[in-house]
Amino acid sequence: MTNSINSVLSQIRSFQAQVGQPTQATGDVARGNAIDVLRGPRDVGQAARTGTPSFTETLRNAIDGVNEAQQRSGALAQAFERGEPGADLAKVMIAAQQSQVAFRATVEVRNRLVQAYQDVLNMPL
Repeated sequence: MTNSINSVLSQIRSFQAQVGQPTQATGDVARGNAIDVLRGPRDVGQAARTGTPSFTETLRNAIDGVNEAQQRSGALAQAFERGEPGADLAKVMIAAQQSQVAFRATVEVRNRLVQAYQDVLNMPL
């Protein structure tokens, strides 16, 4: 669980570095081996005009990144099963673990968003 949290935090830090925003902790460096699921805005809209992606775009890009990681993992596993020379077992296992961590982190974010939504709905007026 700690590794997935660290992975998500490193992705956020790398995204902030791409956008040009400073991180909160000084000397904070994003890990180079983190899954790159935050790629920036895809649509031309308010976020593109201001230079800052909206929450919806960031969430969409994160989900797309998880999907790409799972597809890449599946393709590498199939290549290994076919016996292709570029697909060794270590690469297959690393890709599978990366896609699994990305998926678990996405599910955890979804669960927290649903819980926050329910908390807001249950607030007294």
